[in-house]
Amino acid sequence: MPRKVPHQSLYAAFVRTVAKPGMYADGNGLNLKVVPSGSRWWVQRVTVGGKRHNIGLGGYPAVSLADARELAAENQRLIRQGKDPLAEKRQAVEELKRPAIPTFAQAAEQVIEMRRPTWSNAKHASQWTNTLATYAHPVIGRKPVDEVTTGDVLAILTPIWTTKPETASRVRQRLETIFDWVVFQGWRMDNPAGKGILRVLPRVSRLKGHHTALPYTEVPEALRRVRESTADEVTKLSFEFLVLTAARSSEVRLAQWLEIDLETGTWTVPPERMKARREHRVPLSHRCLEILSQAKETDDHGSGLIFPSGKDGRPLSDMVYTTMLRRLEIPAVAHGFRSSFKKWCMETKGADATWLPSEAALAHNLGNATQEAYIQHTDLLEVRRPLMEEWGEFCSSGTKK
Repeated sequence: MPRKVPHQSLYAAFVRTVAKPGMYADGNGLNLKVVPSGSRWWVQRVTVGGKRHNIGLGGYPAVSLADARELAAENQRLIRQGKDPLAEKRQAVEELKRPAIPTFAQAAEQVIEMRRPTWSNAKHASQWTNTLATYAHPVIGRKPVDEVTTGDVLAILTPIWTTKPETASRVRQRLETIFDWVVFQGWRMDNPAGKGILRVLPRVSRLKGHHTALPYTEVPEALRRVRESTADEVTKLSFEFLVLTAARSSEVRLAQWLEIDLETGTWTVPPERMKARREHRVPLSHRCLEILSQAKETDDHGSGLIFPSGKDGRPLSDMVYTTMLRRLEIPAVAHGFRSSFKKWCMETKGADATWLPSEAALAHNLGNATQEAYIQHTDLLEVRRPLMEEWGEFCSSGTKK
């Protein structure tokens, strides 16, 4: 039983000097607990829902007698209101433990960093960062993510929805991805940038986002013009290599000699440079091997790159092909030559016969689960070898006039 003191009430001097272990009552269920070490703690005995509980109110002198009486009175007030002071205390502790809700800018940064390892091209991170900094951050960058409304998202999208439709669409998709992450973190229950918002935005006719490509019949002439141009030799060789292998720009610009097996005539692109994050083997035509032989004469400054920049051995710029094609007035982009290759396969070799090999050559995900399982066991390398040889011969026909 708690030891009673005179008048059933404690006083400051007694609390400060008492040393004998025991429980000393004050009122409102408040007790001072003295332990053998001399430490003193405030404990309140209360009845909640017919059950007795002890509530710790802190240690003396951090919590003074006056403070302890105030806390005890507040607990009794909560009990009279039908509330549980223990539950209230646990909730307060949980609130302190819970991480602070981030602002939109902080959430966006975390999502970008989380997705960065999955992007095969460093441009993706900069594109995300730049579009959000330009259009989203001025409106919601400093707002906690749980306070962002659909109205805020409309304020971001409406000014550019009809004037810059492709950009607006990308911004909305990026906002949706970020708020999906926010929802899974438990910071809100809804996604203010979800597809539902499209119902209140004006319908805009958008061009399909295909890369500008040449008809396959014009590819040999385009390559002839590239070969005869005054562009840097490394740029011309790497561009032709890109067309003949139906590869993506970054795959070629960052290609290294250690990826080439001249004995088997195979180029193996590592997973980290592939969009599908899967190793890709490319059969090299005779013309590709000639290009590699010519590239051997290039000084790579110890970088190991097959097609290094002539200045310092760094990789070629991602704009090098665009600049060259514009200067030569060739109405296409580098990526579009993959489409030219696909159409050549379908129209000259037959769609049914070349569909699977050509998709494998382009390193596409096939979409069909059965076909995906099949391609995991064989990448059709030897089936593709004669196909790529014929493509190389076709592309070189522009010089045979």
